[in-house]
Order: sequence, then structure tokens, then C-alpha cells
Amino acid sequence: MEAFLASTLVVAIAEIGDKTQLLAIVLAARFRRPLAITLGILVATLANHALAGLFGQFLGHLMTPVVMRWVVGLSFLSMAAWALIPDKPDDADRPLDRFGPFVATLVAFFLVEIGDKTQIATVALAARFPSVVAVVIGTTLGMMLANIPAVIFGDIAAGRLPMKLIRAVAAAIFAGLGLFTLLGFAA
Repeated sequence: MEAFLASTLVVAIAEIGDKTQLLAIVLAARFRRPLAITLGILVATLANHALAGLFGQFLGHLMTPVVMRWVVGLSFLSMAAWALIPDKPDDADRPLDRFGPFVATLVAFFLVEIGDKTQIATVALAARFPSVVAVVIGTTLGMMLANIPAVIFGDIAAGRLPMKLIRAVAAAIFAGLGLFTLLGFAA
């Protein structure tokens, strides 16, 4: 349960203001098909985070507990710094548009999520916790919790969010997780 809850919280907060959330807003404004876009986000996130979770679990088996603590702790501290950097929307004109909102969202989200801080968080969490399934379900739920409102409210809601404060809170959470891990407080 700890893996699921930690994964959900970390990714939901990290995703706020992230480029994939901005992508959700752009896709919602372009296609005006929230259900298809939401399903595309769900399938893309499950696929991407399942691969990231398996990779994290593989890394977790290769490292000693001390090395793991340092790698995960430093990864969280790196994500804290990264969370402070604002994301910009990518070029909105995609050739995938001709395939419709579900396929355009599925492919765009899967590709944009590669190397993103939420994917890296998924790798780190899967390396940290023994249940990769709980981590992947948690990180996917976190992505959906952050992206469904973006799809529903589009750019109106995004224009009113205090992104500097949200990035600072996300950075503080990542830094806290990193310090707790490095100091050996995390189980």
C-alpha cells in the first residue's frame, strides 16, 4: 500500500505543470473529445510506466541496499531541482492528428513521457519498492489525477494555476523524499 500511495502522490504532484499536462490541454482544445483523450493518456501511461517500472525493478535487484539508498535519494534530489524548471508546450501541430484524438494522444503521450521526470520517478520508485505493479498503478493514477482536470478544464484552468508555487511544492516533496531516503528514514 505504501508503494501505491507514494507513487500516486509523487507523480500527481510532479505532473502538475509538466509538459505532458500541457500536451493534454493542447489536445483537449484541438480535438474537443475528452473521453478519447483521457483513454489515450491512460493507455500511453500504463505502457510507458510499466516499462519504466520493470526497468526500475531490474535496477533494484542489481544494487546493494546502501547503493540503492544513494541512487534513489540522489534521484529524488535531482527531480526536486528539475521540478523547479518550467516546462513549455511542445509544437502543437502533429502529423498524428489525422489518426484521431485517441491515437494522437496515445502516441504523443507515450513519446513525450520518455525521459520525463514522472517516468524517471517511476523508475526510482520501482527500484525502491518491491511491488512494481503497485508502483505502476500508483504512478498511472497520479498521472490521471493530474491530467484529467487538464483535459476537462483545458487552458482556462491552466491559466489560473499558480505554477511557480506548484513547482516549489513539488520540488520540496522530492527533496524531502530524497533527504529521508539518504538519511535512512525511508523503509
